[in-house]
Amino acid sequence: MAAAAAADDARRKTACVTGGNGYIASALVKMLLENGYAVKTTVRNPDDMEKNSHLKDLQALGPLEVLRADLDEEGSFDEAVAGCDYAFLVAAPVNLNAENPEKELIEPAVRGTLNVMRSCVRAGTVKRVVLTSSAAAVSSRPLPGHGHVLDEESWSDVEFLRASKSGAWAYPVSKVLLEKAACEFAKENGVSLVTICPVVTVGAAPAIKATTSVPAVLSLLSGDKAMAGILEVTERASGSIPMVHVADLCRAEIFLAEKESSASGRYICGSLNTNAAELCRFLAAKYPQYNVKADWASGLPEKPRACISSAKLVGEGFQFGYKTLDEIYDDVVDYGRALGILPY
Repeated sequence: MAAAAAADDARRKTACVTGGNGYIASALVKMLLENGYAVKTTVRNPDDMEKNSHLKDLQALGPLEVLRADLDEEGSFDEAVAGCDYAFLVAAPVNLNAENPEKELIEPAVRGTLNVMRSCVRAGTVKRVVLTSSAAAVSSRPLPGHGHVLDEESWSDVEFLRASKSGAWAYPVSKVLLEKAACEFAKENGVSLVTICPVVTVGAAPAIKATTSVPAVLSLLSGDKAMAGILEVTERASGSIPMVHVADLCRAEIFLAEKESSASGRYICGSLNTNAAELCRFLAAKYPQYNVKADWASGLPEKPRACISSAKLVGEGFQFGYKTLDEIYDDVVDYGRALGILPY
């Protein structure tokens, strides 16, 4: 039995997922384990069970090693990526209220990404690096009028964002700059790199605390005005409220990792484009018990002004499992109830 188990472990593909206590990373760790991978994941403090207890639960699914690493510490990811076939770079600074965004968010994001990539080069076993960026690196730019279709050739306008300093401007800037720095590093060092740019990501995940995206898409049901404001800002900044289920995002990450030879460059990952007006009508009809305010979206466009397209990803053969608001909200409402964001 022991020999058989050892042989089974030897055949397993091994993946590293950075930032395992995060929302997306926790879902990715779970899916990799369910797909038969051995997984190493990193957190800043493995002993902090308040943030990491879900990782202990996930160890029941398969071989999962939780290691300490910090984006700001050069070489701290060496052990985590050693011997891995694939490295999924999910961890990134998200300090949206920084007093000095350039020093506290943008520079650490670039520095941390390159830190992990240098560890991947030293490991010598990593066949493919999958960098999780954001559609914020695609759509944060002036979009006058209607009918825009944004794809992988579209980049958020760093000069415009730095000049306007509107809202959480530093976040899209950080994503653009870390993507470009990673791409340049990959070319110089022979690293096989793909970047995935997820849109607003929702749905159930193992992480104990949901990120901003989940309470935001539930805000019209919960009545949380601050979170509803994030939806409005998203639409005004990008021309729509695009969504993807976290399970589809994780499947896309693994899909792109395993297509080592044919996949390249950036991939947008989003299954639908909606907006505030459409959401209001849909949620009021589907969940009358939550008394959605029908006039919440007054003053906003009736239809999305832009479409963030995943045609490249679909063209590679990927299929989304959650394609409609019905399918997405059936899951995220249950998750919101379980987390206490919504009453039953």
